[in-house]
Amino acid sequence: MMYPLIAKKESINNFRIGGKAANLFRLVELGIRVPQFVVLPCEVLTTILSPAGSNIDRQGTLSLLQQVEIPQSIVKDILSHFPGATYFAVRSSAMDEDGSDFSFAGQFESYLYVSADGLAEKIKSVWCSLFSDRATAYRENNKLPGGNGIAVIIQEMLNADVAGVAFGINPVNGDQHEKLINAVYGLGEGLVSGELNADLYSVTNGRITSQLAEKTHQVVPDLMRGSGIKQVEVAQEKQNIPALTDKHIFELAKVLDLLCVEYQAPQDIEFAVRDEQLYLLQARPVTGKHGQADSPEGYTVWDNSNIIESYPGVTTPLTFSFISQSYRGAYQLFCSYMGVSDKAIKKNERVFANTLGLINGRVYYNLKSWYHMLAMVPGYSINARFMESMMGVKERFDVPESYRLPKRKAFWQIIKMAARMYLRFLTLPQKRRAFLALLNTTIADYKKINFGEKSAYQLMHLYLAFESTLLNEWKAPLINDFFAMIGYGSLQKRCQKYAISKNPNIHNDLLCGSSDIISTQPIHRCVALATRIHDDAELKALFLSEGETGIWEKLCRDQREKYCTLKSEIDRYIEDFGERYIGELKLETISYTQDPAKFIRVLKAYVETEITIASTSGKIEEEIRRNAEQEIAIALKNKWYKQWKLKRNLKMARQLVSARENLRYERTRAFGMVREMFSAIGQRFFSDGIMDNPRDIFYLTKEEICAFIEGTSVTQNIRALIALRKKEFENYQTQQAPSERFSTVGTVYQANNFFDKTKIEKADGMLKGIGCCPGVVRARVRVITDPTQVSSLKGDILVTSSTDPGWVTLFPSASGIITERGSVLSHSAIVSREMGKPCIVSVNGLLRTLKTGDEIEMDGSTGIITRITGDN
Repeated sequence: MMYPLIAKKESINNFRIGGKAANLFRLVELGIRVPQFVVLPCEVLTTILSPAGSNIDRQGTLSLLQQVEIPQSIVKDILSHFPGATYFAVRSSAMDEDGSDFSFAGQFESYLYVSADGLAEKIKSVWCSLFSDRATAYRENNKLPGGNGIAVIIQEMLNADVAGVAFGINPVNGDQHEKLINAVYGLGEGLVSGELNADLYSVTNGRITSQLAEKTHQVVPDLMRGSGIKQVEVAQEKQNIPALTDKHIFELAKVLDLLCVEYQAPQDIEFAVRDEQLYLLQARPVTGKHGQADSPEGYTVWDNSNIIESYPGVTTPLTFSFISQSYRGAYQLFCSYMGVSDKAIKKNERVFANTLGLINGRVYYNLKSWYHMLAMVPGYSINARFMESMMGVKERFDVPESYRLPKRKAFWQIIKMAARMYLRFLTLPQKRRAFLALLNTTIADYKKINFGEKSAYQLMHLYLAFESTLLNEWKAPLINDFFAMIGYGSLQKRCQKYAISKNPNIHNDLLCGSSDIISTQPIHRCVALATRIHDDAELKALFLSEGETGIWEKLCRDQREKYCTLKSEIDRYIEDFGERYIGELKLETISYTQDPAKFIRVLKAYVETEITIASTSGKIEEEIRRNAEQEIAIALKNKWYKQWKLKRNLKMARQLVSARENLRYERTRAFGMVREMFSAIGQRFFSDGIMDNPRDIFYLTKEEICAFIEGTSVTQNIRALIALRKKEFENYQTQQAPSERFSTVGTVYQANNFFDKTKIEKADGMLKGIGCCPGVVRARVRVITDPTQVSSLKGDILVTSSTDPGWVTLFPSASGIITERGSVLSHSAIVSREMGKPCIVSVNGLLRTLKTGDEIEMDGSTGIITRITGDN
């Protein structure tokens, strides 16, 4: 039987040869120098390796590797096209490879320096790689259909002096006017694998910029072995000079321009230089382009260092639509209160509307919008640095000078704002009291309403009235946040300026033991309830033997005094703190108010691990604060003015930081009421047959719900819309979370890489974060991703990505707290200081480095973490 080889473009019309092979023929047609090659079409390989012509599953294909041989007649035919050639490259050309969206780079086998004797085996291996584990996983991860065939390219092996890759667009920032070229000595395999350092050349408007690497090694053919490749050292005199000449750099730039015109898209090419001649080895579209903006305005940095505390994991459309509008309205109000004109606020409506983003179902700060908001306010440079500290932001995103107030105008604005803000500060306690009174009254009124009796229309208007009443009065929390940011930042700077201590975090020690923080009350009351249960043998036996649902049913059913009293105390706790639960600001969260058995589970864990008042009654936090105050007294002895200024600053910071945490709890109560109203709408839609499940309401946005009720919806088939959203968000749940920080250019959801790690600092062996509460602890690590699955830490150090207020019930059983994200004013930092628990936040590479069971020593003052035992 004759098996056709494709050696000319005219022959490809009747066969499937894949994108990579087709591109090689196109390069030849364009007059670009390409090493000699032939192609074995997909049909030929399928006929040989699957004689029945049937579809073969992955396991069946791999078993054929041992059973079927490539006929020698094909090998002879191949060799006839390469007179005098000794070595070959055998490459894949799958039907879905090298596309504009998915390159399949590295997913299929490819072999270099293959001898004539090894051709048959390598061709077969390339075909079987279509069904490999990694290719299958690549398709699954990118939701692509199963492989639909592969061809094989056999190409004369070029013993390159220099090789590399080049891009017709900057793939990092999307700049269409910049071309990037990477080059190494020898073969390009060391560059593609990432094992070797490479020169980086940038060509913009005919100008070359070079970043030369120290090129100590290169990949060359392994002639001693007769096939394959190996690494050898580069001659000393060549290691630090350019691998490419300017001539070849400009030639590559010219080729990239030609290909961009020909393919109507920027190309990613592999090239080689041999005896001063430039060859192209392959060309494909640049995949994963980070947008294609022509100006820096399209560039945005996304960060969830701090906001992940409030909205951990995947967040539903209803929650995101609610908080997006809340942030927009609240910060427009804040800027107005700070003296920004109505004209400026209206001009920047899109800035306020885009403070948050939803990336693969997760909430992120749009730093571009946040810095633009700050630029509207006088004192930008000071406020921006304080904001970074408060938000735990590691990626600075300063806006251009053109966005800021002119210096002369800013000077007078600062003077006016200073006078205005001083008055605001004096009246802040009064504003906080008025806000709390309004909030308490509004929530009390709404708690009297039986939402189950209301129609969807009535519930919608109850929500809109609630929103209108409170959102316009959210000034006190926002102004308090601003002053807390200033107060904490100035305390830190003053402690550094006065050189009070060698401890860089003494300002944190001074804030320990603020007993007026409401966030610690759930802990104290949980411990008190657990102690009551522990001290009664019958109640203790119940909590040790039954599950949480059985315990709750027993408490509701048993009318004996001890059971009624305990049930009454639990009811009071849920009345006060029923919305304080993990993910408490997400409307889809089921709180203790909605499911009291969840709270019983917490008490059960406390009883099982014997957490009682006696075991948690230490006053560590007071001791930490006293020690810091004594250090100040010694350092500033006889310096009365400095003492006065520091004490005044400290008093202000304590009040503001405590008030900030307490007002965050009030936000939780307000969100809890919103949760109840939308849950009631979901129940009404379900009862009316509009939805299949009451909780489907969370897959609609607030605007879509109101539009459906009021008759302005663009679709009436919300069942189909919900089904689409549920599938999408279920996929987000199973996917890897995007990076903590990444950048996008142009259209955010198109061709941007949310998993880019370039903005994440690399862990360099020693783990270090921000020390938030002092104390040295040596203990085992417990890595927690889902606190609902953990009953007690039993003295282990809690290690996690971030915490929210719902995690506090785990704190008493931990000997220390370490989080990968967060800031000095994040919840875990504030509550740990109140409890005197050593705490470190913002630890780069934490979860990549530590594993459950590792023994470490953490220093809550310096932020240094030392691993004692564990895998390296």
